[in-house]
Amino acid sequence: MRAIVYRSFGEPDVLEVADVPRPVPDRHEILVRVRAAGVNPPDWKLRRVPFPPHYTEPPMIPGWDVSGVVEEIGEYTGRFRPGDEVFGMLNFPIPASAYAEYVIARPRQFARKPAGVDHVRAAALPMAALTAWQAFEDIGPVRPGDRVLVHAAAGGVGHLAVQLAKQRGAYVIGTSRAAKHDFVLGLGADEMIDYTRVDFAEAVSDVDVVLDMVGGEYPRRSVPVLRPGGVFIGGAGMTPEDEAACEQAGLRWGRFSVEPDHAALEQVARLAAEGTLNAHVDRVFPLADAAKAHELMESGAFVGKLVLDV
Repeated sequence: MRAIVYRSFGEPDVLEVADVPRPVPDRHEILVRVRAAGVNPPDWKLRRVPFPPHYTEPPMIPGWDVSGVVEEIGEYTGRFRPGDEVFGMLNFPIPASAYAEYVIARPRQFARKPAGVDHVRAAALPMAALTAWQAFEDIGPVRPGDRVLVHAAAGGVGHLAVQLAKQRGAYVIGTSRAAKHDFVLGLGADEMIDYTRVDFAEAVSDVDVVLDMVGGEYPRRSVPVLRPGGVFIGGAGMTPEDEAACEQAGLRWGRFSVEPDHAALEQVARLAAEGTLNAHVDRVFPLADAAKAHELMESGAFVGKLVLDV
């Protein structure tokens, strides 16, 4: 089968098309013919360096998000049969080899593809939507009337988090470059801040929940905008100093890494089928152009998601 492989860590040009053996499902796995694969930040971060260091060394096939059709089911006799259309985030954070014509995984890492949503848009959903969903369900529940600040609101996670927070009745404030404001406002955001011109810590206050997918200095800079008892969600990580700053300010906080979650993915599929949660796909690349997709993702010169057509 065709797959994108890198044999050493490095720049996007280490990605190459290769013929590799088609995976064989174990007795508890299913084989899926991939129609589209989502591109996410961990894909290029792991391509550059071992991230985290315990990951497998190259050669490797990148990617975790797929949408496709069940091809084989091993000895599995559960929810899926050959011919079923499915989508999912596979094995994360263990490498899943999604940039390929076929993938294998345990069935509960998949859900049925949303009705009326094509494979490209379905492949754009799993990791980003699960990140936002798990953030709001497990760490910072969003309630009607809450003020929610979403950093990187035009990004893969951010643009879906804006939609999910609005569905929960929140007043949503986003940060992004000014050129992306109309896009995020069109998703339902109530207010936007151009972080390149305005210090968001001075422009907003009395926030109930902050979702941060930027990291760096953003956790500590976000502390003053939260009301006492507010919640900081460190989706991009937190240092011990960040945690101490939250504690001293009387805030709740949580840092997390998204994980496969078929029950949440089924809820995401329901919302996508209803048209109330939409992954915006900025660009679609053929599988052979995975390096170009990585170049664009690293540049940040896009909104929403990037997808490979397999």
